[in-house]
Amino acid sequence: MTENIDRRARELAVYILETGTTVRAAAAVFGISKSTVHKDLTERLARIDVPLARQVRRVLDRNKAQRHLRGGEATRRKYKSAAAAKNSGDR
Repeated sequence: MTENIDRRARELAVYILETGTTVRAAAAVFGISKSTVHKDLTERLARIDVPLARQVRRVLDRNKAQRHLRGGEATRRKYKSAAAAKNSGDR
C-alpha cells in the first residue's frame, strides 16, 4: 500500500514539474482530492525524495503567488460573458 502512495506522490511531482499545473488541475487528472495531492506533494514527497520535493515546492509557491491573478481573470470573464448574454437578450 505504501509503495502505491509513494509512487503516486512521485508521479504527481513529475506531472506538476512537466506541466506547471495547479493542485486542483492535477487532482482532476489523477482522480483524487486536492487535499490528497497537497499532502502527497508537501509531506510524503519530502520524506521519500527531498530534491524532487524542493523542485515541486518552487512550482507550488509560484502557483500560489499567481493565484490572485487567475482568480481576478476568472471573475472578469464571468462578468464579461454575463454582460454579453444580457446585451444579446436586449435585442
